[in-house]
Amino acid sequence: MVDPWLTIIGMGEDGVPGLSPASRAALEAAEIVTGAARLMALLGADGTVAPAAERRIWPVPFADGIAPLLACRGRRVAVLVSGNPFWFGAGTTLARHLAPGEWRAHPGRSTFALAAARLGWPLETTLCLGLHATPFEHLIPRLAPGLRAILLMRDGAAPGAMADWLTGRGFGASRLTVLEALGGPAERVRETEAARFALDDVRHPVAVALEAAGDGTTLPRASGLPDDAFAHDGQITKRPVRALTLSALAPRAGERLWDIGAGSGSIAIEWLLSAAGNTATAIEQRGDRALRIRENAARFGLEGLDIVEGAAPGALENQPEPDAVFIGGGLSQALLQALWARLRAGTRVVANAVTLESEALLAEWHAKAGGTLLRIELAEAGPLGSRRGWHASYPVVQWSTVR
Repeated sequence: MVDPWLTIIGMGEDGVPGLSPASRAALEAAEIVTGAARLMALLGADGTVAPAAERRIWPVPFADGIAPLLACRGRRVAVLVSGNPFWFGAGTTLARHLAPGEWRAHPGRSTFALAAARLGWPLETTLCLGLHATPFEHLIPRLAPGLRAILLMRDGAAPGAMADWLTGRGFGASRLTVLEALGGPAERVRETEAARFALDDVRHPVAVALEAAGDGTTLPRASGLPDDAFAHDGQITKRPVRALTLSALAPRAGERLWDIGAGSGSIAIEWLLSAAGNTATAIEQRGDRALRIRENAARFGLEGLDIVEGAAPGALENQPEPDAVFIGGGLSQALLQALWARLRAGTRVVANAVTLESEALLAEWHAKAGGTLLRIELAEAGPLGSRRGWHASYPVVQWSTVR
């Protein structure tokens, strides 16, 4: 077996003394050593570590260093990264550009492990997130009183910005522990309350341990979020029907949805919220609605949503194969025929119809393709003169089946 040309080495704030023997051996054997300026400085300037190696500072932004690294194939290269390279670390990004046999990794101690050790928190019940490259909104689906989380921060200004963000969402009573340079000689740990955050000398690298408290809005975990959680122009699957639709779609972890005629994107967004690793493709013909879908996804800090502006079935070309399909708009004979020709066996399909013509189409396809045909009739109490009465919504016919 040929030795990999690249070694990814996780380094902590304690520098070379904290490295494993395998990491030190990889450094000594390297022709080129590269990493962020902060990590390269920890090697020391006296040349006692990897004295024969060429030293290169990894550029900012991180992506700019990928091509120069790949140009070094065939030489022995060591890349220094922070802590555990594969826990919200640089190793994940590097591995996307490499074949499995090209690299090996020697993880260091993660910031999460060091923070938990300082705080006495059990990692198995603590949310660990890297917010150094994602917005604070990534916390929204999980943010609730009692939440414990360890969060990697982008820079020294980020903890104060997070405190302001939490306070603005009604979680100003949250306890924040600011952890700087964990594991190194400059380590510092300080506690404060989000609403009273006044630390103006926080230095990178930094993490924040959050103990959430307050009366801010939290997201329920059941399907069927309130309609006003989404920006929309009226083109939205209403909450009770949305809950029934998500139940029929039956999302499972790691699956992809096609949301055809996505409108506000509420179905795709709740699909993403339902299980870890889920992805979705939202197909929307109108540009203003496609933009609104993007804005709604950003409200929840969601990743994994691809938005395609166009009409199905044409807009489905070259899209990753789905595990489930929802048709909320644009239902037609041509669309169903195209889906049946395209989808692999086992794909779950759910379609909602309001018009008589669409109902007839679903009844036809139910007769020949099977599944379940459900008529949903809802009424909501409201004013009726000086009293109250039932205000009926248009009935919705829902067809769900498996290709």
